[in-house]
Amino acid sequence: MALAMTAPALHAAEERLIILNEGLWQQDNGRVSYFEDGTVISNSWFSDINGYKLGDTPNDIIAVNDNLIAIAVNWSNIVQFITPEGKAVAATEDIPNNRKLATDGRYVYISSYGHECFVDGDYEYFDNGGYVAKIDTSDFRVTDAVEVGYEPEGIAYYKGYLFVANTGGYAFQEAHEYETTVSVIDAETMAVVRNVDTGQINLYGKMSQSGQYLCINSPGDYYDVQAATIIFDCDAAIAGAPDEECFVSLEYAATYNCTDKSGHFYAIGSRYSYYTGDYTFNYVIIDPEAVMASGGGDGVTEDFPGTVLDDIKKFSMPYGLFVNPYTGYIYATDAGDYTAAGALYQWTPDGNLIGKYKLYINPAHFLALRPESLSGIGNISDDMTDGNADENMTIYNLQGIPVTSPLPGHIYIRNGKKFIYNNY
Repeated sequence: MALAMTAPALHAAEERLIILNEGLWQQDNGRVSYFEDGTVISNSWFSDINGYKLGDTPNDIIAVNDNLIAIAVNWSNIVQFITPEGKAVAATEDIPNNRKLATDGRYVYISSYGHECFVDGDYEYFDNGGYVAKIDTSDFRVTDAVEVGYEPEGIAYYKGYLFVANTGGYAFQEAHEYETTVSVIDAETMAVVRNVDTGQINLYGKMSQSGQYLCINSPGDYYDVQAATIIFDCDAAIAGAPDEECFVSLEYAATYNCTDKSGHFYAIGSRYSYYTGDYTFNYVIIDPEAVMASGGGDGVTEDFPGTVLDDIKKFSMPYGLFVNPYTGYIYATDAGDYTAAGALYQWTPDGNLIGKYKLYINPAHFLALRPESLSGIGNISDDMTDGNADENMTIYNLQGIPVTSPLPGHIYIRNGKKFIYNNY
């Protein structure tokens, strides 16, 4: 339901978004909104379809493949699996205090602050840190888990490896320090192969991925250690480069970040100080390749398209940022005072504001569904099935993440079209 303006009619079912509303912590009121072509179809989509609540504080959502979506419901200790139509098909409660999700299309990997996990019929305990669990979507069982640093957050899958940002975020209340590392895990064996020390504490929140590059936020300690953004090169880490050659640290926060269709990172940085009780913000677009090549001397601008930046600066409290990987439409959410319904803003790829819509409490996490015009095998472009068409075009997976090493037989997106990569 539009608050102030209604988006013009788009090509039928081109903009299809699932948005997680976190609700209020410990209030068991997390909700799912479904948005389609200028209309919020429902702000209680999951419960409308399934007849029961999603749970308490949902905090991540990913597409596993064409037919399956995973949702991390943190305070309910649930990983919920649904179809793209919203129907619940499975759930696991074997991973308490779950955080963020990644996938290779068969397995789902999830970070956890917890110290125990039910793996293959028995409990495993981790006393010296949090862990990453591996769920087999053929039966939705946890098949393996591996300990990483304390309170791990963002997680990404790339070339057979997992990259996990460790926070140590409970350092203010537990007997350990803040973490500064990114753990690199062999996804097949679930063994940690190295820990890259970034020298930056508290690598917190969901990370964005652009091919080999990751955008990782650090809010600092909210006192004397300032916030920063880490641009991380997965290829360098896999190749065994020294820690300092695997990343560049930027003097910006990236609290809410996403990847655009060109492979750049959009970031809204929210910096909080316990000294003043105030928030300060930065708004940047990051070209990861330029940043890595220049050591941070180049590749950062505020050149958001159209009115996007001016509009966001008027928000009460930015809470989410997203670019639809299929269409390029830009979205952001405003949480307001955190206790009442938030708002979704929509811009064209050129940055023209076309809609503002009422969501639920603390709308934060996005997933774009494939436009209906791309549905069906008949819409797979014949001239792209050999995997060799126009080498300069960026290839995206179904989560909208650029990929540099597509897998034969998997479905990808290039130039807004779905195709099967068959370059064996």
